[in-house]
Amino acid sequence: MGGQRTSFSKLQRDRDKKAKAAAKRERRQERSTNPEGDDVAGVLVDDGHSELSADDLLKLIESIHQRFDAGTMTYEEFEEQKVDLLGRLPVD
Repeated sequence: MGGQRTSFSKLQRDRDKKAKAAAKRERRQERSTNPEGDDVAGVLVDDGHSELSADDLLKLIESIHQRFDAGTMTYEEFEEQKVDLLGRLPVD
């Protein structure tokens, strides 16, 4: 009984909080490098549960791939966002 166990929901909240902060940071970075604002990544909503089309989600996934390849995000951030976006793809 040396330590306190954290619950799964607390771990999930912490992950969501980190993903939200990373998405916000990336949007800020993109705005400074892309003043036109035409990038689809701006569509990414903080709550992570908004309705987006499959096409928009795939564009967002492509966008995070490009940012990862460019070195503007860590592998962990990339994986978290990719999993979140893939989980939001509509399945018929």
